[in-house]
Amino acid sequence: MGVIQILPPSVVNQIAAGEVVERPSSVVKEMMENAIDAGAKRLEVSVERGGKDLIRIADDGQGIAAEDLLLAFQPHATSKLQTADDLHRVRTLGFRGEALAAIAEISKVRCQTRRADADEGSELQIEGGIAAPIKGCGGPVGTVMEVRNLFFNTPVRRTFLKSDSTEAGHVAETFARIALAHPQVQMTFRSGGKVVHDLPAVAGIRERVATFFGRELAESLLWVEGKLDQISLWGYVGHPSQSRSSTKSQYLFLGGRYVRDRSLSHALNEAYRGLLMVGRNPVAFLNLEIPAEEVDVNVHPTKIEVRFRDPQRIYSHLLSTLRQTFLSSDLHSRLQAVPAARPSSEAPHAASPSVAPSSGWSTAAPSAQPAPSIRPESPYGLESEFADRQAVASWFQPSHPPDERPQIPDSVGQVQPPEWSRTLPGRFDFADAGSFDEFSRPPVEAGSGLSSPSEPSPIPDPPRAERRVEPQAMSTGHAKAIQVHDSYLIAETNEGMMVIDQHALHERILYEELRKRVAEGRVESQGLLVPEPVHMAADEAAILLEHAGLLAELGLEVEGFGGDTVLVRSTPVMLSQIQPDQLVRDLAEHLSTQPLPPTRDGLVAELLHMVSCKAAVKAGQKLNADEIEALLARRELAADAHHCPHGRPTALIFTKSELEKQFGRI
Repeated sequence: MGVIQILPPSVVNQIAAGEVVERPSSVVKEMMENAIDAGAKRLEVSVERGGKDLIRIADDGQGIAAEDLLLAFQPHATSKLQTADDLHRVRTLGFRGEALAAIAEISKVRCQTRRADADEGSELQIEGGIAAPIKGCGGPVGTVMEVRNLFFNTPVRRTFLKSDSTEAGHVAETFARIALAHPQVQMTFRSGGKVVHDLPAVAGIRERVATFFGRELAESLLWVEGKLDQISLWGYVGHPSQSRSSTKSQYLFLGGRYVRDRSLSHALNEAYRGLLMVGRNPVAFLNLEIPAEEVDVNVHPTKIEVRFRDPQRIYSHLLSTLRQTFLSSDLHSRLQAVPAARPSSEAPHAASPSVAPSSGWSTAAPSAQPAPSIRPESPYGLESEFADRQAVASWFQPSHPPDERPQIPDSVGQVQPPEWSRTLPGRFDFADAGSFDEFSRPPVEAGSGLSSPSEPSPIPDPPRAERRVEPQAMSTGHAKAIQVHDSYLIAETNEGMMVIDQHALHERILYEELRKRVAEGRVESQGLLVPEPVHMAADEAAILLEHAGLLAELGLEVEGFGGDTVLVRSTPVMLSQIQPDQLVRDLAEHLSTQPLPPTRDGLVAELLHMVSCKAAVKAGQKLNADEIEALLARRELAADAHHCPHGRPTALIFTKSELEKQFGRI
């Protein structure tokens, strides 16, 4: 007897559902796209328990005729294609005819619809793929779709769903993508009976960006527009000061559909090369229009991935358009005076490394407005042999001119730590850990250095004599060392010669010292005088709140503030000089990109990586003799001085025999 058999339709539909319906947000995407294809001008989306119990989408589109209603839920039934050639001319968001049949197979669906030319509407109920007779109903023109108990007949699939808040976050992200792509449609989103977003119809995308990502980002956007033959590109990209730690804030729309494409993402990041710090990513909201026959949207079941006929041409057009925009735009950040005791919200935002304002000034996006929160100064920033509040400026702010550079004291022992730090066990104290005021510091220009502690003041310290490291051997007591290219230290060793990456080494030293403090359970929390609201993507806010208890153990207290906003009430003292909004956004983006739920150790490691990387001296930062000596001395005390926390080597060894062999001596 043969073993091959034709699968029953119910099994076929469940298999199709596995491709099309991954989670509740997949249902929301398919039904919102159907509504827009039907000409809807108003959309209402409601979910309960993240969409597990209920997904309700109401629109004022053209509706479905009574004779087509049952057919609409049959596999491969669609009004958008007639022949195979139509696949190459698709201009609608949906066209496969798979989604409704797949959704109806794994849930309980009720559809109420009415066309403008019908006296009454029609209602159809389907449970697990089994349809009840169609009956008449009242209602306005349009369609109301209700999906209840998703995966009720496939319990294994339901167990793979995440928490209610996480699923609600995914639904909110899907809603945001479609709302950004179609600003001309009025949209409302409710979750758990509460209105999360109520978006009026607008002519452009900028107002939608302000709603989802905050007014500050929206006001700093740069308009982009370019046309090459039949290829049109338009939209907004972010000012370099509004960069993100992940690519989640990059939205590319093709024909009104959110898509992902590696080559276009690469072109976007390539256009920003030299404008952003390593590890930062630009923000973008771009629309691309090309002839339908030049792109294949039938590549992936969810239609998120596409294939271009000439990807290199699209890549070049995007890259050249963005670069031309940057050449004609003022990418410099507005200068803001830094008061002696400044509110945390007035701390500088990240900006382009090419920006070089004078010392005593900070950078911010052109339209950035300070938030109301005020944060006390951290005690950590007052006792470091490596840093001073005035010596190292903000992330993209240079230090003092060469003739005004503050000095570290001749003896590191002159630095007196505060009383509380003298009680720490062993050698570990924050007089050696590096100032936490450095967390948003830039590569410092030549002529600057790491200075001695001083009280915060907007006025530079008076000029003092200094010891510079000239390109000649210098004995430090640990090795003979010189600095080259303001980035590397060359030291003599018993075996030969060692080339040290100053940033990688200092980063490892700080990481080890901070990790020791955390292991001892000394993670102090610092409450904000005024809790700070932070606007972010809804799915990131949901994930952050889901792990609020774990974050509280690390001194970061956050709570929901409605929709896509979280309220920061306290931050770890060791991170007190990182702005709360930047800290929370970076953590949220990190959590949202992880395949597995974070552990406490994982969150600790992420925080320490953030601290050590931002606090360490930078490549391009000139060090004087005392600073090099202190760095090499601390290297001897590090548990693992061979690699930075990211795994890169901190030093390369060249033995004497290798050198002699290269010069032909042996």
